[in-house]
Parts: sequence; structure tokens; C-alpha cells
Amino acid sequence: MASPEVLQEIDALRRAIRRHDHRYYVLDSPEISDAEYDALFRRLQALEEAHPQSATPDSPTRRVGGRPIDEFRAVVHPLPMLSLGNAFTAGELRDFDGRVRRRLAGLSATARDQEDLPERVDYLAELKIDGLAVRLVYRQGRLVLAATRGDGVRGDDITHNAVTIRSIPLVLEGPGLPEELEVRGEVYMSWPDFRRMNEEQAGSNEKVFANPRNAAAGSLRQKDPALTARRPLRFLAYGLEIGNPGLERHSQALDFLQRLGFPVSPQRQLFSGIEPVLAFCQTWHTRRHELDFEIDGVVLKVDRYDLQRELGTLSRSPRWAIAYKLPSTQVTTRVEAIEISVGRTGTLTPVALLEKKVVDGSEVSRATLHNEDEVRRKDIRVGDTVFLHKAGAVIPEVLAVVPELRPEGTRPFEMPTRCPVCLGEVVRDAEQAATRCVNPACPAQLEGWLRHYCSRKAVDAEGFGETLLHQLVARGLVRDPADLYRLTVEDLLGLERMGPTLAEKLLRNLQASKTRPLHRLLVGLGLRHVGEHVAQVLTSRYSSLHDLASASQEELATLHEIGPEIAASVAGYFADPANLDLVERLRQAGVQTTLDSHASREFRLPHLEGKTFVLTGTLSGMTREEASARLRAAGARVASSISKKTSFLVAGSEAGSKLLKAQELGIPVLGEEELEALLAPGPQEAEEP
Repeated sequence: MASPEVLQEIDALRRAIRRHDHRYYVLDSPEISDAEYDALFRRLQALEEAHPQSATPDSPTRRVGGRPIDEFRAVVHPLPMLSLGNAFTAGELRDFDGRVRRRLAGLSATARDQEDLPERVDYLAELKIDGLAVRLVYRQGRLVLAATRGDGVRGDDITHNAVTIRSIPLVLEGPGLPEELEVRGEVYMSWPDFRRMNEEQAGSNEKVFANPRNAAAGSLRQKDPALTARRPLRFLAYGLEIGNPGLERHSQALDFLQRLGFPVSPQRQLFSGIEPVLAFCQTWHTRRHELDFEIDGVVLKVDRYDLQRELGTLSRSPRWAIAYKLPSTQVTTRVEAIEISVGRTGTLTPVALLEKKVVDGSEVSRATLHNEDEVRRKDIRVGDTVFLHKAGAVIPEVLAVVPELRPEGTRPFEMPTRCPVCLGEVVRDAEQAATRCVNPACPAQLEGWLRHYCSRKAVDAEGFGETLLHQLVARGLVRDPADLYRLTVEDLLGLERMGPTLAEKLLRNLQASKTRPLHRLLVGLGLRHVGEHVAQVLTSRYSSLHDLASASQEELATLHEIGPEIAASVAGYFADPANLDLVERLRQAGVQTTLDSHASREFRLPHLEGKTFVLTGTLSGMTREEASARLRAAGARVASSISKKTSFLVAGSEAGSKLLKAQELGIPVLGEEELEALLAPGPQEAEEP
């Protein structure tokens, strides 16, 4: 039995971790570093393991995921989760407003008489996030149930997965807390998190998702909560269904939920009458690219609850709310061919070669089709006319086929039965909807691995791009990353378009790549399930690849954010003698395989430790993802939204609302040159007000 002192420490740790979770995941203004947070979390884990009787269902340690379930349990919603009617034009929104005002005046919804109509109705407008609707049930302040919308009447119990989403409170505290509370909201994934996750998925031989909504849906439908815990899911509350403490308006309910610790839409706005709502919808049609999450419309709700009750509902939708669907920026184009790309893990990916079209300001001629299942689901064929848009204003995506324009004689897509590069055998992985080349000597896999190893997020060997690496592999000069460091000027001079100056520069770049931080070398090795974040977690615990290789699977599985699947992958990798030989040959070549290397000490910049950066707009010398990676490696934190705790905003061209908010809050704004100056090593201080 734990002593009173131990129980008191456990309670204090839980409260501290909950507060830090709320500040990090909801308020976006952390008070402590990641290392300090991890120390608190590991201490709580150790105490709960030593005193299992002290474990509680609402402990923050549940965030890492519990035991897998056998099947999803169906639950009935006491209050149906209704869908919303849609409006596609300003005229349809005005018609909705007219129906609302006529019904409130006691007239039929189609009556023409305008006498005695309320002049204006108060509406609350909220951005419609493209995610998954869920309901959360709290009793006595503790989360007891999370369920999907399903068919609106019954859904699936996903409590085991919801507890891993750190923006969902497990415990509620505060005055006026009802005995039972039902909150409804959206589970979604931001664009930066989605791109980062897909990069890590691809880099660790995992399934790549088509868009954030599919990724969120797939993550919530996992039977193993440990897998869901690794996905960057977020939650946004949009409704209070049960437990209203006497509030008269929907806008007041959202304020109440925010005080309880729920994230709510910061873009919500209250309007009197329909005309300013139309301006709000038009504003977000033109500014949607500024958001770091996908929206597909604006939700409009009558704000007063008494008027909502008076208006009532139809069979499947309320009369007091409507969703205005934002027009999609899409074009039609023709599929000229579907080629197969072979990645470094052997995955065969279909890519549509398209008739060139301008979409959102840039020319698009290619779009990934992700996998065989996606092509078959949309039935995309060579010769088809298709709708094309940029998901998140960035990623080209084929939305659908225009069936009436399909020419005669087209054939359904078929995945090749042989690797198009090495003609080796391919196998279908049904669980991940992937087809892979199983030939370990496939040149495409080796070239992909080398590109990954030399990339900026790994050892950053500048100049070693696709064309150069293709020549090195084709001529048998390089068979793995360690061979790169054996190259000589004479080797390089034998390649096409290679002179002495360029050859010497490339060798200098290889020399520089030997001193990258340890976690980037680990990323470059390409272990399954080990992307940038997991690599940083592992190297924060193990100071060398030798120490990491010596760790048992059981030991690795106890680390925060690792778990059994990653632990098995890491232990299995270092159990292979060929991989140990590669690491040793890298060490002998002078690659730093320990944490306390010169580069690791040099790269972390004291003047950036603990500073919080937000990036917006387009940078010319690097992508925002690359800038974020450099800032994190230097010891800074990168957030997705502006708050009072933001230290600096980095603004590129076409900066939007984040720039305005930073200026309003007096937050220093940096250009790209100023960012480069901050990232340069040297005795300097980053100042902020």
C-alpha cells in the first residue's frame, strides 16, 4: 500500500501534467520544456507501476494507450447527432434566414407576408472543420464515454482512443460543473501535423494517408490505442448538449466550455442579421489557405436556445442551423498516364501524369494516387477527365472522375505484378493497402534510401540528389550510406557533367554531413516506425547508437511515446548483424554516432532555447517544414498558432491573419534573413518584449 506521501506526490504530478497538457495542446503556451515534461511523466509512470493500486482511469498515463480491444461496442445516442442542411450560395443563406424569421413570427416557412417578421436574428458563425464528429460524456467531472456519430442514432464506443488525444480533457474542474456533461465536437488533424506524420509514415515503411480527414478517421478506428496515441489528433468542441448550467445562448456555452479547458474555435463570431454573415463566409472563402487545418464551410446557428427550441428540427437536421459550403478551387484536367513510383521501402505508388493546369496560382502536372485501393475506389483510368484541386492549398489531389466524359475503350487500373524498376516479385500488404517490391537489391529502393539518408531532415548531404545518386548506384560505386564516405574525387570525375570543382565541393558536403545531430543520423538509417520525433525521443534517452543498440525491447517499450511496436522495430533492427555492421562502418568513416559530438553541441543554440516561433507565409530559401526542423534542432519550439507566449513570428510572402494578430499583440516579426541570422551559431541573444 502506498504511503500518504507517495499518494500526495502522485496526485500532484497528475495535476501538474494535466495543467501542462492544457497549456501545450489547448492554449499553445507551454511553461516548461519537453525534457522537463518528460521527467514529470516518467516519474508518474514509475510511481504508478510501483503502486498499481494507485492507478486511476483519468491518469495522464492513459494518454499513451492501453490494451487493444477485440471489437468496437455500439452505443445509442440519447439525443440524436443530427446532420446539417447545406447552403451553397448567398441566396440560399438568405432563404434560410427568411425561413427562420417567418417561423419565429408564427408564419409558415414558405409564407410571403413580411409583416411582423423579426428584423434580425442573432447568429453564431463557426468554421466547419473537415473532421469526425464525436460526443464526449463526463460524469462527476471525469470522461466516461467517447463515441462516433455513426448514423446519428448509434455510433461506436471509441473511449479507448479518445483518451490518447491530449486536447480532450480527462478531468474537468471549475465552478458550476454539472453532474453529467455531454460535449460534442470534431476530431481532426492539422495540415502541418498531417504532412509531418505522412513523412514519418513513409520514412518508416508505414501507410501514407490521402488527406487529414482520412487520417483522422483511420486513427480513431484503431483497435490498438497505442497506435492512435502516436497520431497527432486534435479536438475542437462545438456544442454542449447535456449539462447546461442555465446558459441562454450557444455563444455562452462555448465560452463555458473554454473555461472548463476545452479548445473551441477562435474564429467564431456573433452577428446580428444575415448580411454580415455573408461577408464572414466570403472572407473565409478567400482566406482559408491561411488556416493550418482543412475547412469545408461555415456553420451558422441561431444563437438563442429558446429560439432554437421554438424552431425545432426536421427528421435529420435542425431548422435553426445550416452549413454554408465554401466553393472549392478545382479544375478539370485529363489523366494522360499512370506511372508507378518505387520508394525506398519498396512500396509501389501510382502517380497520375496530368494535362498541365494552373491550380491556386501554380502549374500542376502530377498528383499522387496514394495506393491501389484509392485508384479503384475513385475508378481513375488513363484518358479520364478528372476534377483536380490542391488539398490545403498545397497538395495536388484528384477528387473524382467526370464519368460522362470518359472515352470508350478505357481500362480499369491494375497494379503491376512485377517491380517496374528491377522486375522483381511484388507482394500485396492488405493491412496497409500497399504493394511492395521484395527484392532487397532493387536499385529504386537503394536510391530511395540514399535520398532519404542525404535529405535535409537526415544528414543533409547537400548536392546528393536524385540524378547524382542514380549514377552512383548504376555504376556500383555505392551500395549503402557508408559507401558514400569512401568516394574519391576520381570516382566522381567519372560521372556525367562532373568537374573537379564540383567533385571537391560534394566531398566537402559529405564531410560536413558526418557531424549532424544524432537523431538526424538515426532518421537517415530508416528504421521502421522511427521518424524525426521518435528519433528525438530515443536520442534524448540514449547518447549513442551503441547504447541504443544495447537496449532491450522491454526497456525500450517503457519509454514515454515509444511503446511495444516501435520498441520491437528498434530492437529488431539492431539485432540484425548487417545493420550493426553498417553502423560500425559509418563510425569508422568518421560519422558521429554519439550525442556529444561537436555538431550536436554546436547546433543547439542557447539564445533559442525555450523560445516559441510561429511561421506563416512562403519562405524563398527553404520550406516552412525545413525552417521548423532547423528551429527545433536548435532548441526552439515551433507552434502552429499565435498566442501571448509566442516569442517570434517568422513571416514570408503572402503572410495572412497570423501577421495581423502578431502585430496586435506586439510580437516581434522576423523576415527570412533575420531568421537565418538567429540560426547562425555565435554569441547572440534573442530578445523579446
